[in-house]
Amino acid sequence: MVDKQVDAFTDSAFKGNPAVVCFLDRENKRDDSWLQSLTAEFNLPMTCFLTPITGSNPLDPPRFILRWFTRLVEMDICAHATLASAHILFSNGLVGSSDTVEFATQSGILIAKKVPEEGSFLVELSLPEILTCEYNSNDVSIFSKALSGATIVDIKGTTTDSTVSKALNGVAKAASTDKVIVVLPSWESVKKLQPIRDDILKCPGKMLVVSAAAPPGSNYDFITRVFGPKIGVDESPVCGSAHCALAHYWSLKMKKCDFVAYAASPRSGTLKIHYNKEKQRVLLTGKAVTVMKGSVLV
Repeated sequence: MVDKQVDAFTDSAFKGNPAVVCFLDRENKRDDSWLQSLTAEFNLPMTCFLTPITGSNPLDPPRFILRWFTRLVEMDICAHATLASAHILFSNGLVGSSDTVEFATQSGILIAKKVPEEGSFLVELSLPEILTCEYNSNDVSIFSKALSGATIVDIKGTTTDSTVSKALNGVAKAASTDKVIVVLPSWESVKKLQPIRDDILKCPGKMLVVSAAAPPGSNYDFITRVFGPKIGVDESPVCGSAHCALAHYWSLKMKKCDFVAYAASPRSGTLKIHYNKEKQRVLLTGKAVTVMKGSVLV
């Protein structure tokens, strides 16, 4: 098995969000326990596994099965590892001259496009929107405590089902949401935040997404940090899927659909975002850098 380590949503090595991309074949099947054990061995935020789908129409874009694992769990979606996978496929000529590749995943078909740039290229991902809705709890103190007493100006739940959102009249049940968005008053309050891991574990939701608007004159529209100790990622260096929810949130606040977001983890990263409300898709665009390659021998 060949594997490569890629830093995604960055144009510099040792920045952005690292992922291991592993190629599987149908003749050498591995069970889920083995995949999870290998991921724990790598001990990076995400390891993903690609299996080519053969026998499809040659006129259609190349298609691969794609699965994502943290060191603790399998994920339903992971944008940065999807970008890393597309980067490997495009940069190594593994999809021929095609500038599009499709991934069959637990979140449906995800599409990656190669976007030429002088001397390089970017990858544009088409991902499902994640809707934000009112959070039905008056107890914000648990979030403030987890964020070292930070002042909170807004809290939102998330859902991927618009019919559920309408049925609940815009109110998300805390127990049913994977991500909770907490908005702080300023860019600096997010950047300097010192979260308390044990208290984040007590908060509802699998991931805590912290954001704030950028100051006037900034090259960015908003700033983000994402914490997920429940899934084995204390702080995600750059969480693309969180921005599928933030695109909806900030489009309502800023009355626009195109954004540049700054991920303020110690590794940092940049995402270009387009929210297509009509098609219920979020387009995330970014770069990636291959930093290692090797082989799994067991």
